[in-house]
Amino acid sequence: MKIVFANSASVSAAERLILRGGSWAKVRLRVRYGLIMHPQAGPVLIDTGYTPHVTQGSERSTALRLYSAILRPQLNEAEQPLAVLARFGLSPQDVRTVIVTHFHADHMSGLSLFPNARLIANDTAWARAKAKTSLQNLRHGVFKELFPSDFEARLDGLSSKRQVEPRGGVPGGADLFGDGSVIAVGLPGHADGQFGLSFPNLERPLLYAVDAQWLFAALIENRTPGLPATLLAEDAAAIEPTSVMLRRFLATGGEVVLCHDPAVTAYDLAGESA
Repeated sequence: MKIVFANSASVSAAERLILRGGSWAKVRLRVRYGLIMHPQAGPVLIDTGYTPHVTQGSERSTALRLYSAILRPQLNEAEQPLAVLARFGLSPQDVRTVIVTHFHADHMSGLSLFPNARLIANDTAWARAKAKTSLQNLRHGVFKELFPSDFEARLDGLSSKRQVEPRGGVPGGADLFGDGSVIAVGLPGHADGQFGLSFPNLERPLLYAVDAQWLFAALIENRTPGLPATLLAEDAAAIEPTSVMLRRFLATGGEVVLCHDPAVTAYDLAGESA
């Protein structure tokens, strides 16, 4: 099974906003999404990253335009989802599954590019998002206009998946493909229903921890940022317990990849030859 991460865009932020005790120097963050070549499920996307659905188009809501203007994501055209699929000889129609780790715009803005894919997501979080007003969702970066109109019809919820217990230092969770190869691990704190993905059968177990922290240094050095970053969190009190779990996983020999950390990893397209 092959796993690669692409960088859909870059966003700049002052280090001290995402790392406790950091400087005011700007950090250029990646906005990763992933591609799994699964032996049974075929090509599977992990999120979609930022796409032009956020940054372009007259049909965007005022709220989405404002969001884009504040964060100013710089799209990486070479690693947009369709371009990356083409590098592997694939088309959007070849993608039968998209895993949506949470509903922030930088993780699911490109879902409409894959109209034939089933969408694995946290169905209880979807029920809560659907019940909220647009203003309530806006506070946490959720825009209903980015959900395909048939999202619910294609939703393959986590609640229907078999649960596996932790083993050998690898956290438990929902078995997404029924073979133990990809496990959805709850990562409370950053977003409602956020989950990461554990790959326990690799030679060195991997956990894609999405937005549990923005920077790897914040995770391993216990430097979770305070205000104002915590105002954006769904459950700020849960961020540190989630980080403790990830540090425990690292201590047992596992490997953690975060969505936004700027350092190139061995799983990034840019690091494949490294």
